[in-house]
Amino acid sequence: MTALAAQSKIVNLKSKIRLYWPLTKSLQTGLLLSTGLAGYMSARCPVMHWYDFLGLGVSLFLAIAGSTILNMWYDRDIDSVMNRTHHRPLADGRVSPNEALRLGLILSALGIGMAVAMSPLYGLVVFAGLFFDVVVYTIWLKRRTCWSIVWGGISGGMPILAGRAFGLGHMDGIGILLALAVLFWIPTHILTFSMRYFDDYRAAKIPTFPSVYGFPVTRATIAVSSVIAALSIGAAGIMIGMEWGYLRLLAVLSAGLLALAVASVFRPSERVNFGLFKYASVYMLAAMILMMF
Repeated sequence: MTALAAQSKIVNLKSKIRLYWPLTKSLQTGLLLSTGLAGYMSARCPVMHWYDFLGLGVSLFLAIAGSTILNMWYDRDIDSVMNRTHHRPLADGRVSPNEALRLGLILSALGIGMAVAMSPLYGLVVFAGLFFDVVVYTIWLKRRTCWSIVWGGISGGMPILAGRAFGLGHMDGIGILLALAVLFWIPTHILTFSMRYFDDYRAAKIPTFPSVYGFPVTRATIAVSSVIAALSIGAAGIMIGMEWGYLRLLAVLSAGLLALAVASVFRPSERVNFGLFKYASVYMLAAMILMMF
């Protein structure tokens, strides 16, 4: 009976993990985690203390996943009316709101607590990212103004700033430049998404750049933000001493991003828009990998 009970508990645990995992938006969480690791390695390469690197990864994952779950908990009413999101575990009732809230708070507290124990400065930056994401962006501004993405972008830039601050023991201009790169990359990612799912956001009554300013202005905004993001990442790469071969590869990746952004302005189409959305994520991940290695 004991063995059967233990096996039953393991099965239940696995089913819970499979149910909870979509709440973390694993691809988004993984991308933000990669920026934090890249920020650390931009200051500490080669990595001499693997326990620091592991602690950074675990604490960032917990904090990012926790904040993402809290966002989903608060936005469950929005998700339930959008075709793209109505099948999410919270929106369709497979996970109760109280259950999700507890999980989000626990993961967030563990992530921030671990970060503070590792370094007060690092913990402060991680907490700032969670605060901007959950409180400022999601709870306060997302349903009120399309400019909420600026604050969402600031929260998105916190992991890379936190990673570099942890590696150095202090904040510097390069860390801020890297955070700005992510901040200006966010519109490329989010605004292309809001154009693709324009009807969903309108049904949920969420103000977006396309609904407020129109598609042409949104495409121009994407193009400008892509240029600034590419220049910021390139400048940061030069300042941290990235080797010429890596810089050339980064330049090629940046040229692809800019080409798609320009094409979305002068030759707009659903295919170009979705291609830019997909490429933006690949670009950021590739840039972070280059910065690591």
